[in-house]
Amino acid sequence: MHRASSIFSELDVVIAVNPEKAYSFSADERFEMMSYLAKDYANVHVHVWDRLVVEFAEKVGARVMIRGVRALADFNYEFELSMINRGLNANIETIFMPTDPRYFVLRSSSIREMARLSGDISELVPPIVADALFAKLGRKRRGVKN
Repeated sequence: MHRASSIFSELDVVIAVNPEKAYSFSADERFEMMSYLAKDYANVHVHVWDRLVVEFAEKVGARVMIRGVRALADFNYEFELSMINRGLNANIETIFMPTDPRYFVLRSSSIREMARLSGDISELVPPIVADALFAKLGRKRRGVKN
């Protein structure tokens, strides 16, 4: 978000709702966390959307969608998705932004497993996410006194 918000004058972050996907957090929970993380960026706006993301881009008049990629597997998936989106609306471009190297091999399933075992995930996710995940799992976050 930091890098993208410094490149574009306005940035809309979309919290996708896909009933076929098992999320750790509800759309409302993800919206609240992302809104908190975006609070210091005047040009970042957070939205929940339950249809095709390209339709959101059309609705707000966006010409570019930014997709984060960690590794080749992400790129393959995101590339295919960008081709579908391009077929739906050729006026909207997709830009791939590589992740920060410290998140290169990060997977949500690995973070959930570490949290389930009360492992230290403080370097992997923002504190608000770590707190919410440990609370959801009924675990105590390491290094935090309650």
